[in-house]
Amino acid sequence: MDFSLSGSQEDIRSGARTLARSFSHEYWRDRDEAQEFPREFYSAFAEGGWLGIAIPEEYGGGGMGITEAALLLEEVAASGAGMNGASSMHLTIFGLNTIVKHGSQEQRETILPRAAGGDLHVAFGVTEPEAGTDTTQISTFATRVPGGYRITGRKVWITKAGESEKLLLITRTQRRTDVSRPTDGMTLFLIDIDATKIDLTPIPKLGRNAVASYEVVLDDYFVPDATRIGEEGLGFQYLLDGLNPERILLAHEALGIGRAAMEIAVKYAKERVVFDRPIGKNQGIAFPLAKCQTHLDAAGLMAREAAWRYDAGMPVGSQANMAKWLCAEAGFAAADTAMQTLGGMGYAKEYNVERYFRESRILRLAPVSQEMVLNYVAVHVLGLPKSY
Repeated sequence: MDFSLSGSQEDIRSGARTLARSFSHEYWRDRDEAQEFPREFYSAFAEGGWLGIAIPEEYGGGGMGITEAALLLEEVAASGAGMNGASSMHLTIFGLNTIVKHGSQEQRETILPRAAGGDLHVAFGVTEPEAGTDTTQISTFATRVPGGYRITGRKVWITKAGESEKLLLITRTQRRTDVSRPTDGMTLFLIDIDATKIDLTPIPKLGRNAVASYEVVLDDYFVPDATRIGEEGLGFQYLLDGLNPERILLAHEALGIGRAAMEIAVKYAKERVVFDRPIGKNQGIAFPLAKCQTHLDAAGLMAREAAWRYDAGMPVGSQANMAKWLCAEAGFAAADTAMQTLGGMGYAKEYNVERYFRESRILRLAPVSQEMVLNYVAVHVLGLPKSY
């Protein structure tokens, strides 16, 4: 059993760290407060060839795996960019994985090179207000018509839909009541985001404000047959090649945020002197930080195993979900402990810890809630009766 990274993987981590840290904490604080997409940051990673890290080389990508992509995004988050930085690019990695695996040759040749070059933003349309985490309950429906489909429905929490040209969209093409399994009768599309025909409404939110989330409403929107990915009715199976990598990548982003928070907290604990001694000399400060570091390192092992299993073509549902749960808990605890370590200054924007606190909280809700992960583990790992 070998836990070490290869030379090329170490180079990826080092290169990503150097480029990400060339953007200051002030840059991210300003982008978050102004609610402006980090275009300079995104362009720098596009020019460096990082965006297509998991896209096959024949389509202009790096041809690497989810492990390498996870290392990239962990370093982005740990640099101080947090979720604002990671969310600007991670959809290009896990969202387009369904195109890599199941798209037509025309879709691959049209979409992947542009995405790898940074010219094409893609949003991921799954969540709906009434369905929540239960994707089988979505009501967005694509009706077959000559030459294509007409789609009507509503999606929420669609990251960077306003910056994107394309939307990877899961719909029903058969009602849930008309299929034998709840996951049947769902179809995946890659459609144009035509703002003159699709309503896009930003959702005001607590954190990660440099990358907006949207409500997207489609009303009898026509899309041609060529926008369908794979076969009709198999969309949920195709979607899994986006959902499992999503959990793995966001797990690493949670680790990165935890690392960023710890870096500030440890430095502060060494330098802040109260009662003639650095506060880090007090066990009331030192032990919580040591506990957080231990949890981050342990969660990181599960996240790394999940990435390795996915790249090896092994079953990964359990590991991807557990990695997401562990890393989200560890990252949030680190941000919370960092704020406590800094005391009142942790609440001040100047030290950036409050931003990590807000952004790390997202990962206990998305892309799947902690409670639903535990449901998954209870049923699929422990074999307990389904409770929902």
